[in-house]
Amino acid sequence: MSLRFIPNLICLLRIALVYPVAHGILQGHYPQVLALFAVAAVSDALDGFLAKHFGWRTELGKVLDPLADKLLLVTVFICLSYAGLAPWWLAALVLLRDLVIFFGALTYKWLFGPLHGAPTAASKFNTFWQIVFCLAAVAQAAFGIPGDAGVIALGAMAMVTTAVSGIDYTLIYSRRAAAVSRARAAAPA
Repeated sequence: MSLRFIPNLICLLRIALVYPVAHGILQGHYPQVLALFAVAAVSDALDGFLAKHFGWRTELGKVLDPLADKLLLVTVFICLSYAGLAPWWLAALVLLRDLVIFFGALTYKWLFGPLHGAPTAASKFNTFWQIVFCLAAVAQAAFGIPGDAGVIALGAMAMVTTAVSGIDYTLIYSRRAAAVSRARAAAPA
């Protein structure tokens, strides 16, 4: 029996955690949110490890993993902002970055062809810092740690990495689009 489905199952678990995490934030159940969000964060690392280490990558997983990440993180940032635990502008930046990447990918695919993309190092770094910030904001609300200064510093790191990652994707796909355009122009008719 093949176990290739396990990373996808873990992604589905992460998607299933979106509602209880969001509901918990909005209801002020921060210790429970911290536990659920930590499980979701660990599941993100686990499904990636299993897919790479055992070669259990699937086409479905290529869609499910980033979808699970985006659903969870954008929802958490919006809920944290609504609950007063994160600034609205940070949630807006996180959402804007994801929308730019999503619509940029659609445009690229429509105009230039398949994406053949994988998460960049900047994107992985950004996801890590966004998760750390969200965990810290909830831990601060639940237990008073890491303190306001720690949450602010982690928020700044999340802001910087979000901006850098968005710019990185924009530059990468702009260069690829330019290269495809040059190749098309140079190709005999």
